[in-house]
Amino acid sequence: MTFVRRRLTQGELDMFVQAHVRFLEGRAGGRRAALKFLDLSSLDLSESLLDDADFTGSSLEGARLAGARLERAVLFGCDLRGADLTGATLRRADLRGACLRGANLTQADLAQADFREGVLAIPHATKGLSAVKNEKMVGIADGARFAGAVLDGSRLDGVSAHKADFTDCSMRGARLNGANLKDADLSGALMDGADVGGANLAGARLRGAVLTDVAMEAARLDRTDMTGALRTPDAAMIARAETLLESLKDAMAWAESGGVLGQPAVLDGEDMRSLGDRLRGFRLPAISAAGACFVGMDLRDAGFQGANLTGADLRCADLRGADLRGARLTGALLSKADLGGASLTPLPLSKTRSMPASLARAELRYASLEACDLTGADLNGADLAGADLTLAIVTAEQLSNARVDRVKGLPAGSVAA
Repeated sequence: MTFVRRRLTQGELDMFVQAHVRFLEGRAGGRRAALKFLDLSSLDLSESLLDDADFTGSSLEGARLAGARLERAVLFGCDLRGADLTGATLRRADLRGACLRGANLTQADLAQADFREGVLAIPHATKGLSAVKNEKMVGIADGARFAGAVLDGSRLDGVSAHKADFTDCSMRGARLNGANLKDADLSGALMDGADVGGANLAGARLRGAVLTDVAMEAARLDRTDMTGALRTPDAAMIARAETLLESLKDAMAWAESGGVLGQPAVLDGEDMRSLGDRLRGFRLPAISAAGACFVGMDLRDAGFQGANLTGADLRCADLRGADLRGARLTGALLSKADLGGASLTPLPLSKTRSMPASLARAELRYASLEACDLTGADLNGADLAGADLTLAIVTAEQLSNARVDRVKGLPAGSVAA
């Protein structure tokens, strides 16, 4: 752009933010922040409450917006190059035509945000809005970091995100039609139902990505690495669902009868996704499901006491309230799983013996462990980067050999790796 933006000082910007907070809270003196076509580069808006604020055409290059609340905010045509938006909330934000080159959006919530091309009416340098120039703005996110971010239902049609980092993102139902994702890293991304028609995925990494109901045929896939990617369950998997369910019912009968009826289930390596939410509340103690796939499943209040879930794929699974006492989750994949209120305490075997739960070397990146009881659990070598441990029962000693950078709610004495 060729027009000159008026520069705001940090003090002036703070006054706008304070008035906007009063506006949102319905207090006297409140006024919606209208910060259009201004120079806000390198200023600090960290943790600010800016829902519905209007930043149309402004420069926020290098600005600090970590943890800011920007729901439904208008960032149309903004320059956000190199901005820090770590953990920011941008649900339903208007980012059409914005430049996010090199920006950090790690763990940001961008659900239903709009990144598409837009046309910006640029005011004349001297005549202002009486003489405007319409300029087409293409969404740019080249080299941006979206690791662990939520992009569910977002509109990224036509966006350029060359070499961008989307590792462990949730991109369910996102629209990426015609997007340039050349050499981008989408390893571990949850892309159920995403539209990638016409997208350029040449050289992109989709290792371990979840591609359920994603039509890849119309995308450019030269040199695309899809090693270990999960596709839609085929007819054979769907047909096997009833057989698996019968085995699990038999295992539950074994648990409820004290071992008189049925037998424990052995489902090592099975793909359980076709069962949907039918395992919610099941009691499955001593089940062996090493290496099994439970991605995205509803397992709330399920009983997995003493279960062998070594190497199981439980990414994005809902395990709230689950009984995992004594469960072996060594090397399990639990990125973005919700273990809120779950119990991973030792399982009593006799008056003098118990079996501790193991999460050794498990991947728990961006997982929610809020109010989870981890008493005695083995977390040696676990990757908890970006996880939420708020109100979790866990000691600093348990986390001494775990990766805990960007973890929320760390106990006193913990040191980020």
